Amino acid sequence: MIKESFNKSIRANKSKLINAEFVVVGGGTAGVCASITAARKGVKTVLVQDRPVLGGNASSEVRLWILGATSHMGNNNRWSREGGVMDEILVENLYRNKEGNAVIFDTVLLEKVLNEKNITLLLNTSVYDVAKKNDNTIESVKAFNAQNSTEYNIKSPLFCDASGDGIVSFKAGASFRIGAESKEEFGELFAPDKSYGELLGHSMYFYSKDAGKPVKYTAPSYALKDIKTAIPRYKSIGKDDKGCRFWWFEYGGRHDTIHETEEIKYELWKVIYGVWDYIKNSGEFEDVENMTLEWVGTVPGKRESRRFEGLYMMKQQDVINQSEFDDAIAHGGWAIDLHPADGIYSELSGCTQWHSKGIYDIPFRSFVSKDIDNLLLAGRIISATHVAFGSTRVMATTGFCAQALGMAAYICKEKHIKPADILKNGEIKMLQNELNLIGQSIPNIPIQKSSNLVNQAKIEASSSLKLLKIPFDGTWTNLAVSAAQLLPFNANQNYTFKVQLKADEATSIQVQLRTSEKAKNYTPEVILETKTFHLEKGVQFITIEFNVSTTQNQYAFVTFLSNSKVSFKNSNKRYTGVLSVFNGVNKAVSNTGKQIPPKHIGVDEFEFWIPQRRPKGHNIAMEISPAIKAFESSNIGNGFVRPNTEINAWVSDLSDEKPMLKIDWSEEKEISEIKLFLDPDYDHPMESTLMGHPEAVVPFCLRDYTIKDSNGVVLFKTVDNYQTINTFSLEKPLKTKGLIIEAKHPSEHVPASIFEVVCN
Repeated sequence: MIKESFNKSIRANKSKLINAEFVVVGGGTAGVCASITAARKGVKTVLVQDRPVLGGNASSEVRLWILGATSHMGNNNRWSREGGVMDEILVENLYRNKEGNAVIFDTVLLEKVLNEKNITLLLNTSVYDVAKKNDNTIESVKAFNAQNSTEYNIKSPLFCDASGDGIVSFKAGASFRIGAESKEEFGELFAPDKSYGELLGHSMYFYSKDAGKPVKYTAPSYALKDIKTAIPRYKSIGKDDKGCRFWWFEYGGRHDTIHETEEIKYELWKVIYGVWDYIKNSGEFEDVENMTLEWVGTVPGKRESRRFEGLYMMKQQDVINQSEFDDAIAHGGWAIDLHPADGIYSELSGCTQWHSKGIYDIPFRSFVSKDIDNLLLAGRIISATHVAFGSTRVMATTGFCAQALGMAAYICKEKHIKPADILKNGEIKMLQNELNLIGQSIPNIPIQKSSNLVNQAKIEASSSLKLLKIPFDGTWTNLAVSAAQLLPFNANQNYTFKVQLKADEATSIQVQLRTSEKAKNYTPEVILETKTFHLEKGVQFITIEFNVSTTQNQYAFVTFLSNSKVSFKNSNKRYTGVLSVFNGVNKAVSNTGKQIPPKHIGVDEFEFWIPQRRPKGHNIAMEISPAIKAFESSNIGNGFVRPNTEINAWVSDLSDEKPMLKIDWSEEKEISEIKLFLDPDYDHPMESTLMGHPEAVVPFCLRDYTIKDSNGVVLFKTVDNYQTINTFSLEKPLKTKGLIIEAKHPSEHVPASIFEVVCN
């Protein structure tokens, strides 16, 4: 029994002092990825999250799917899904939770954090104040957990603010902005006018389900009454929609999105319960008698509030022109996505999205506070204008970028330097390389050859795919929409293609060879050659002989313009770095087949050529002459772990019954760690919740393989792998003159492939 008498003085809560090497405030995707990355490099990290679960807007409290550069497969950013820890999380979630249950995703995130012995996790803990050592240095943050009634004083030499509203940066006095810049300040032609207001608002969602029996619904008194008058886009409401398909249930853009969040939340509840009343009781929806309201959000998903000023401020031109930076640490690719300030009550479209032709660099400088020496900025508060923020703000991008901050914490600790010092004396090269070694895939920056003993070896394979034929073993696909086969062309090589077509009647078809202005892009705006073929009714082959080709190794599009009277034969075979695309519409994003922006807003006009989701998305069957040779074992060790201008992978021949990769050194090497970078299909968005996916493991991923030393001794044997990066640490260094990797094809339709083998 505990009994305490009256105390005239004010009692103090339990207090706890924590000393750390790195403090991350905010447990959304950014905070989680930063913390895990730092912890895995041995940095003692404290992760402070003010909610009971991790994930922020991706958690079960809000239930927004994680997206980034892949944009629902609705843009031209091929193989652009974010790598590293962000990829690891999404691949793990796919394996356990392909249906997209947000509650299960909570467990995936929590497990990832709890598995790191160097992370101290404080859930339900709100940071409310900071202490400063001097004007430009934070000494500690103060936090309170109402669940255990404990006050925390957390000291550290380095802090990362991933809190969303920037509580640490704000309290520390760092410079910030709220709202849209003028066109004049940065020359941004898409700087919003009055019709788009100042801020993006908050959103809340609901889930419904069929209860199997009649369920009545009586709306609360505060529910919105006249939906058809109050919500101009009411016709977009579908009775079967749920969760973040109601992303446009948005409000608050004309309010203080920090201090008026509670008022904004009440307004969104008013909307949700009014909409459900409309669905259930208006009589305008069929088959709703058995439907019940299963879940309504209690925490609004915030989009925008403060943005803090760093050493560089990203702007519209960086996104649209795909600026390249010496200090790039990640890429972005979501559209510039701005919303009307009136949200759901606006007569305007729910969003205005303008895409770039490809991915763009994001520089480290935008994450380093220009005012506070030991403060890193993460998530949606990074140094970007309102317009650029429209692209950088999405969760896969913020998590991806924050990995760089976790790695920066490691470098700061090792070198005894401040974040800004990483930009000096070549330390940024170290940061970039350390990131690439965990799968960051910074555009145009390979893993340094000196980091990988494989570069000193002779590499041979039992076979390498020579793409002479994509077999004619599939079904027929109608050409109602223009289609193209995206292939890695060898420089200055003219190719001939033989395809099988079926015409409903005598007609003609145009076939074009296309490529991109920028070799790194997949927007086929350059037409190199056009051929016209006359078809008879029925099934037939045509031979397409192009007289031009690319001047360098890069992807090109064998393009078939639409003709609904014609179908082409597709293939069941799939290959790493090879896919078909269509000049189609993707309603999940602003894509009607072609982007046609208003003049004078600084945005490009171009067509969208996008893949189809599996189980669709088959390659176009064809014979190719000469064979495309882009899948050689020489790709191993080139430092790239995904396709860009080239395949960058070794792909075995599907007829090879025992695919094998052999790595031979001229003299004995000492190896402590072996890493395999495999193919997780970086083209698939892997939305974390709601969307659902056709498989738990992507078809290209190497599942079963064995690693042996040069004497044939088995070092590691892997069965049923599904992750992207497989790391094998040896208890004691191995001395060997070689390694042998014996693989098994993932399936009868997909050959074994490996992007990179790293030994050190």
